[in-house]
Amino acid sequence: MSTSTELRRGAPVVALVVLCLLLAGCVGSVPAPGPTTGGAEGAPDPVPPVAGIGAVCDNTEPGPATSPEGAVVVDPAVDRDLFDKTRANPPGTTFWLMPGTHTLGTDEFGQVIPKDGNTYLGAPGAIVDGRELNRFAFIGKAENVAIRHLTVRGFVPPTDQGVVNHDSGNGWVIEHNTVEENRGAGLRAGAGQQVRGNCLRNNGQYGMNAYQPENGIVDLVVEGNEIVGNNTDDWEAQIPGCGCTGGIKFWSVDGADVRGNWVHDNRGPGLWADTNNNDFLIEGNLIEDNDGEAVFYETSYNLVLRDNVVRNNTVVAGRVFSDRGNGFPVGTVYLSEAGGEPRVPARTDRVEIYGNVFENNWSGITVWENADRFCGSAANTSTGSCTRLVPDVDECAQPEIASEPLYSDCRWKSQRIDIHDNEFAFSPAVVGCAPGFAGRMAVLSNYGTFPDWSPYMGEVVQEAITLEQDVRWRANTYTGPWTFVMGDVGTSSQIDGWQAEPYLQDVDSTFGADAAEPSCETAQ
Repeated sequence: MSTSTELRRGAPVVALVVLCLLLAGCVGSVPAPGPTTGGAEGAPDPVPPVAGIGAVCDNTEPGPATSPEGAVVVDPAVDRDLFDKTRANPPGTTFWLMPGTHTLGTDEFGQVIPKDGNTYLGAPGAIVDGRELNRFAFIGKAENVAIRHLTVRGFVPPTDQGVVNHDSGNGWVIEHNTVEENRGAGLRAGAGQQVRGNCLRNNGQYGMNAYQPENGIVDLVVEGNEIVGNNTDDWEAQIPGCGCTGGIKFWSVDGADVRGNWVHDNRGPGLWADTNNNDFLIEGNLIEDNDGEAVFYETSYNLVLRDNVVRNNTVVAGRVFSDRGNGFPVGTVYLSEAGGEPRVPARTDRVEIYGNVFENNWSGITVWENADRFCGSAANTSTGSCTRLVPDVDECAQPEIASEPLYSDCRWKSQRIDIHDNEFAFSPAVVGCAPGFAGRMAVLSNYGTFPDWSPYMGEVVQEAITLEQDVRWRANTYTGPWTFVMGDVGTSSQIDGWQAEPYLQDVDSTFGADAAEPSCETAQ
């Protein structure tokens, strides 16, 4: 559960682009938006109109049509054959699953327990089906397991648990699979995991949940996947404020490359990194039509977000806020208590956002820091997590030392953020925005009020995030009528106020002639 869930009642729970997959070694460009045509009898082509991004679902790379030499053949006509042959063979065995539907018995704990180095290959048409009976497909702590060319469907894990790699084994390679129509998360992740070329579709909670409670996950690769339609069980409606939804959720991951994916039409955020993540590279993705944020980076460190196309996101979440009159600026990229930190080793010591195209999202980028949220305060809710700089909660949970320098490291800070050379396009006619709620950029905090011993009472954090923490927009290109929120939710302006003293944001950026048209701030 998100550590900021109960805090965010006033915040949402909710360029030219390198878009060829890096394995292809090419650079794509972004054509004009709009549907492509082609396919059978002139039907719309399912491939999104962005170079290098393809529709993986229903187009996954097929597995071998015949059994590889030395592989153990698994027969779909024999119930539990996959389980029994895995148990009977040594580590490092390759299993070839014949075409057909493979089942794991009727016990809820019917599941496969791989051994170190096992490989599971699916023939064309090989399906592992939980039949709404089994909880998990592949479990255990085995390392360096490979799963390729399978369809995995119909499993029913509990909330927050996963179907494939349920126990977050390390070194797994999960490629060219379709993991769909399961409850919970389609995948879990371990250290060194590679997730490539998969369709993660219509799972009940997440496409993937990346969390390893023991040591955290390092060196995670998520590349060339289609991540679509997840959170079919709409967990935020079932448990309001659970912070437990989206295409992928990352927790305490130290080093992740997320590139060349099509992340779309998820109920909730597309990509959500929550609590002590670090060293993320999110590049060359197409992120569109998600109900919530395209990218939500929360209480985390050191991010490069570059060369993505981000469009048509956050409209559903934005309307939830506008319909109830909540003026919080719901951004399609939401940095919540997240920033650069040189003392946490990573490929960068900043949050760098550049080279992206943002088109007709509910709003732009919101940089937020909750004044009342820090390790040791009541606002740091139920998980007990502390910062990467001060991991021990007990060091911060001492009101009598609140005035000491240590307390600065008990905060997650939205700092050292560089937003430059992006294209931001916004059209109220397309988004259908409500006056005063959409088409906004924002850097802000709340007025600090608790606990009563907090060193961050009043406007301390509002002034810091706006003027002192090196949060900078520069050299961007804007089309459409934008408004800008500075310091607190009640302070907004047009371009001139954003560029003026003391904010000096976007002073070298380019604004189109339509910037002077009525915006969502003023239109009636």
